[in-house]
Amino acid sequence: MARGGANNPRYNKTAARRAVPSSSWQPAAGRMPSPRSRSARGASAPTSRPSSGRAASTRKAVTSVRLGDMDRSRASRRATTLREGVARPKRSGAFRVIVALAVTAAVLGVVYAGLYFSSAFTIEKVEVTGADHLTSDEMAVLAAVPQGTTLLNVDASAVADSVVRDAWVADVRVNRHFPNTLEIAVTERKIAAVVDVVADNAKTTQHWAIASDGMWLMEIPDQNSELGQSISPQIYEDAGSVLHITGVPFGLAPEVGTYCTDGNVNNALEILGGLTGELADQVKAVSATDAQSTLLTLENGIQIAFGTAEDIRDKERICLEIMAKNEGKVAYINVRVPDRPTWRAV
Repeated sequence: MARGGANNPRYNKTAARRAVPSSSWQPAAGRMPSPRSRSARGASAPTSRPSSGRAASTRKAVTSVRLGDMDRSRASRRATTLREGVARPKRSGAFRVIVALAVTAAVLGVVYAGLYFSSAFTIEKVEVTGADHLTSDEMAVLAAVPQGTTLLNVDASAVADSVVRDAWVADVRVNRHFPNTLEIAVTERKIAAVVDVVADNAKTTQHWAIASDGMWLMEIPDQNSELGQSISPQIYEDAGSVLHITGVPFGLAPEVGTYCTDGNVNNALEILGGLTGELADQVKAVSATDAQSTLLTLENGIQIAFGTAEDIRDKERICLEIMAKNEGKVAYINVRVPDRPTWRAV
């Protein structure tokens, strides 16, 4: 029919308009969309366009990445801040302490150096303690502290070494007492016995003080001599209260500050050192002609042939028992062989 046919001009114009493709979408190949589907698509376009598949996917992906990056960045910054908040103060505090100590040490060093070479703390007084057998003048010579020396620059070791060279000195300590006092604390040797030494071809007898460790202390001069007046009176007091070792063979040559090498004298000293106070306090003299013949003389006149310094306590016990059982009757006791002691009456 002409009206509905393909050659109808009106139809052709309408068909031509309908055949123009849409710029917003393309139909699937070989299929023409129905007016209903096209109308439905056109009606839904305004609401679906903002949330179209591609646009929504793009925005969602971009937003997700940025949030993740921000979270990781914030977490990293928080961790860094925590580390810095914990570690940095420790390092910084330790560093400040080290710097402060270094500065303090430097300042103290400068101050000490200034005082060391200055006249501050000049030694004005030297106090000596424990020296009973050495006079003040003798100690001053021994210490040899130079004039103008200060407590900071004094050579305490040199002072101690100088003082300890004296035979009387067993030990010494040097102490500083600020602002101007130097103390020399001395530990002296004590006289254990006086040894009668034959000299000048047996023409004279010298009296030598000897310590318990065998150190020769000094020859004791006559108290009324010039030398005797210049030494400490304590020497004569102690020498008068200790026993004498006599009978030493000629040839003994003592020297101050040396140790005795004579076997007879050393044997006598060992016996005296091994006795208890009960018998030792009664001994007045010891004859040391030879070790086997060592003879003790008591204050009451009893003589004891003691012999060598062996079984000292056993020999002492036997002597005390004999004297106790025979009080006032004993004149002589022989305990050189303690298993076979003998005694003789007055």
